[in-house]
Amino acid sequence: MRTCDVAVIGAGFGGLAAALELTRSGADVVLLEQLRYPGGCASTFTRGGARYESGATLFSGFGEGQLFRRWMDELDLDVEVRTMDPLVELRTPSFTLGVPPEREPFLTRLCALAPRHERSIRAFFVEQRKVADALWALFDEPTLLPPFDARTFFRHVGRAPRYLPLLRVIGLPLETVVRRHGLADCQPLRTFLDAVCQITVQCGVAEVEAPFALAAMDYYFRGTGHVHGGIGQLAWALARAAEAHGAELRFTDQVRTLARTDGGWHLKTRKGELHARQVVANLTPHALRRIRGESTARLDRLATNVEGGWGAAMIYLRLAEGALPDRPEAHHLELVADEHAAFTEGNHLFCSISAVAEKRGPNGERTVTISTHVPSAAFRGDDVASRITKVQERMAHTLDRLAPELTAATAHSMTGSPRTFERFTGRDFGYVGGIPRTKGLHHYRHLTNPPIWPGLWMVGDSVFPGQSTLATALGGVKVAGQLAGETRVASA
Repeated sequence: MRTCDVAVIGAGFGGLAAALELTRSGADVVLLEQLRYPGGCASTFTRGGARYESGATLFSGFGEGQLFRRWMDELDLDVEVRTMDPLVELRTPSFTLGVPPEREPFLTRLCALAPRHERSIRAFFVEQRKVADALWALFDEPTLLPPFDARTFFRHVGRAPRYLPLLRVIGLPLETVVRRHGLADCQPLRTFLDAVCQITVQCGVAEVEAPFALAAMDYYFRGTGHVHGGIGQLAWALARAAEAHGAELRFTDQVRTLARTDGGWHLKTRKGELHARQVVANLTPHALRRIRGESTARLDRLATNVEGGWGAAMIYLRLAEGALPDRPEAHHLELVADEHAAFTEGNHLFCSISAVAEKRGPNGERTVTISTHVPSAAFRGDDVASRITKVQERMAHTLDRLAPELTAATAHSMTGSPRTFERFTGRDFGYVGGIPRTKGLHHYRHLTNPPIWPGLWMVGDSVFPGQSTLATALGGVKVAGQLAGETRVASA
């Protein structure tokens, strides 16, 4: 029976990051993934000879000094990232806003839509930037993330002035901050904020905890871009880098049971058995409970939190050859049919359109992934099929109204439900995103990620720091750092 220092279950970006950093520190790692490809929610899959993004989104972490850029440089990864202008085009019935990768051009475009609010908008974004600068620094330097040792604690003490802007917004919904600046009736700003919050921190302006939202608003200005060929290119590059450093990759090898032993953990998988001293689980809480056969209070709490989040309804398009000749580059559209309704269930769509040069279709055509949030709890009961059908009909209506060029260019269409998303990503019930960052202080009680059981850690968007692909990767790096020390002690 194969033995190893660490078994990493799941090749989402949290698992990939943990496996890569552990192998770089000298640990013997086995990475197990039930699918044929890595990436989880952020993966590229193939159907009918065409390659699609599992979920429609943009990805950050490619700026100078940021995690993915550092890996690309240090490991010479075969990954090409392209920055677009606009990064995303927000379309509503009343306005269109192209969001560029720099702050000042964005503010100029936004203020042009609401000129009488220009002074207030700029004042709002001055406050927003102070909060974002304080929090994004933690992502740029993972050692600053909790838990931290005495040395890092004193570094935070020295940085205390940077955190002062947080005191004015902590525990409050973003809407309160907007109203402070006299912007409650500035619809272009409100629509932009609802849109960016829904795709980053999983809830709207009225519900979202202000510090998380204000930091997330910098998403477009912090090394965000398009991975040429699909985000799966980055996932595969990280998997191969881990393999080059000694990790054993086992795809299509689902873990069925996980049991504690005196010397660590015993795993029964689809392809055999494995013994590991430590385990990193890049799984939903539900999947970990199932293979473990028992739970803990913390695991149950995480599962409940995830169930209060979102699934996704999807539309995958293959465009006709030569489609959209005036926009050959990859681009992203965010569509809102009704700015005053919830940004869910087909009213709000995020669309990722591949570049001509990516040749993703069987004959070199372009592909499109379109997604909308659906509440998980409402799509697990009876009559799910008819409810999903209604959502997809609304998605089609929003697409026809706001992006008719995609409808006109469609050669093939494939719909997807949360159940479909579960099949493409391996995530129970098709859960997407992370736990919604709703207003209140409860989030700050869980700004650490201790082991679930001794020697078993979780990574991914269900645990801190959660949410984005970058955040889950940083969480994997953080856990790897903690585990590497323990592994060296155990091996000595």
